Amino acid sequence: MAIPPGARGTVEGAASAARPREATANQDSARTGTPLVLSGATVVLPTGTVEGGRVAVDGTRITAEASPGARVVDVRGHWLVPGFVDLHNHGGGGASFTSGTAEEILAGVRTHRTHGTTTLVASTVTGDMDFLARRAGLLSELAEQGDLAGIHFEGPFISPCRKGAHSEALLRDPEPAQVRKLLDAARGQARMVTLATELPGGIDSVRLLAEHGVIAAVGHTDATYEQTVRAIEAGATVATHLFNAMPGLGHRAPGPVAALLEDERVTVELINDGVHLHPAALELAFRHAGADRVAFITDAMDAAGFGDGRYMLGPLEVEVAEGVARLVEGGSIAGSTLTLDRAFKRAVTVDRLPVPDVVAALSANPAKLLGRYDRVGSLEPGKDADLVLLDSRFDLKGVMRHGEWVVDPQLG
Repeated sequence: MAIPPGARGTVEGAASAARPREATANQDSARTGTPLVLSGATVVLPTGTVEGGRVAVDGTRITAEASPGARVVDVRGHWLVPGFVDLHNHGGGGASFTSGTAEEILAGVRTHRTHGTTTLVASTVTGDMDFLARRAGLLSELAEQGDLAGIHFEGPFISPCRKGAHSEALLRDPEPAQVRKLLDAARGQARMVTLATELPGGIDSVRLLAEHGVIAAVGHTDATYEQTVRAIEAGATVATHLFNAMPGLGHRAPGPVAALLEDERVTVELINDGVHLHPAALELAFRHAGADRVAFITDAMDAAGFGDGRYMLGPLEVEVAEGVARLVEGGSIAGSTLTLDRAFKRAVTVDRLPVPDVVAALSANPAKLLGRYDRVGSLEPGKDADLVLLDSRFDLKGVMRHGEWVVDPQLG
């Protein structure tokens, strides 16, 4: 596992492969107390970037004006951006969202919060339908409490030809009745289902999901270009980790990549860890889709923020070495150990993307997909006080969620 450069002593990712470290702010316990004004940072707003900006916080919300008696903290030389929103995350801090207890899941959520992810959708991996239904019940309770932003079912409705780190023995066709079973088990907390829409029942299931306000995501698919176009017309609006677990872009058989990139109704997920995507592929996606149609995700598994070693991803064993997760049997990439602060820094310093575009991909775009943009995804009055403080090198220095410091920058 790689701790973000420069973050040692501010955000501690892992003490060893055996246990997670405590955040410097003692996780979620550091309250701002009195109203607060963070002053002097370069603030990224929906309307543009403001040098020497100010963000006022009172209680759990961002306010238009500083409250009387507000404490003013000088954050000059820093960037202030909205909290990150992760649509696709399987775990972290040694905990799996597919198999962990409620306590373990919350520990995984806290791990990602210390890396700037203030809104997180818990993703499952392929399993037996009854098992997934039971997991949906547990995850829905945590979503109802506000600890999660909902559930993403990645599998079992995916192609055996593009299964990646999913158990082939447990895969099944996306029959609407089976999809409905998971939606019912999630009690209104299902946010996204990844489907190989070319399989029997796939298009009907896309329509079912759209009718219930759940995102239908095309992924782990062996679909043709034409089949993918039909799925989009039926209501699919997300590409699950574009380029990965789908046919490559071909000049005679353009496949799903071309269809997903060209349609303005589709948001494309990208895993920007330097492993899943070549920089040229990432640039292609940004140039063709545009910054308002990209969502950076982690696709993280247990090892994120924890360390190298052996892990289980569903029923499959994974070896994590030098921060890269691969199946022990077969060697397929098995999720990632990425955290979104690392995705941010890489996007700006390696990929040379404009900071506002990166903020959109990490915050605004996924928040809009989830229907939460009225509460999160930007630094605007009335929204939740979810924010990330970065230094001039884009290393994470502070994280606030709902007006509480998760990682206290210890400023002023």
